[in-house]
Amino acid sequence: MPDNDRKGYTVRAGHDVVSAVQLSRNLTACIDSWAEARHISRSDAIGQLIELGLKAAPATPVHRTVQRHSSEIEDEAISLIRAMLDPSLPVEERERRIRRLIEGPPEFSEERMDLPKHRK
Repeated sequence: MPDNDRKGYTVRAGHDVVSAVQLSRNLTACIDSWAEARHISRSDAIGQLIELGLKAAPATPVHRTVQRHSSEIEDEAISLIRAMLDPSLPVEERERRIRRLIEGPPEFSEERMDLPKHRK
């Protein structure tokens, strides 16, 4: 086993850019098993696994995912709050209470990252 394999990474000679990635022993063992089953080197296995991972996970912008999840959470919260409010309250008061609970106190609205910023 070459000296540079002891820490869980391989440096290939002859490459212009050399970078090292430290992997746990368990992960290194899994990669070595995967490479051995395919009769390839560890560095080739790592390259192929990265390519497979990039193909399998389409790049989804995080803010869209967070927005979608936050709107779903907000809708669920609104329906739960509606169920808990006194049905004898006027509609305007019910909506005001829901809005206050969902958006929070006005003094903190500038701190919310998920709400659009209002122009002053």
